[in-house]
Amino acid sequence: MPAKLSTHVLDLTRGAPAVGMKIELWGMSETPRQLKVVTTNADGRTDTPLLQNDELKPGDYQLIFKIQDYFAQRGVLETFFVYAAIFFRIDNPNASYHVPLLVTPWAYSTYRGS
Repeated sequence: MPAKLSTHVLDLTRGAPAVGMKIELWGMSETPRQLKVVTTNADGRTDTPLLQNDELKPGDYQLIFKIQDYFAQRGVLETFFVYAAIFFRIDNPNASYHVPLLVTPWAYSTYRGS
């Protein structure tokens, strides 16, 4: 299996993939820099891995999931969280990393998936 970083988002209020959520990927080395901005597809995933093969380098990263914008597009105007900022570390550039997000307007949860 090729090395990669991937994510997916599940909207627990609907029990379905979170379609159209904007996600930012940041490299958090000496100077933080935005690496990508993507939007989830019909499966709540990105069309391609966030990073893959030679792009995957050891270091600290951050994913920012735009929670409030996502729910506002669905008519939910009252949310507690504006976004979820998930900080994580890639140690092995030959491994695969998956960061799922389970989300409602009032809570979120994440873990290292497979």
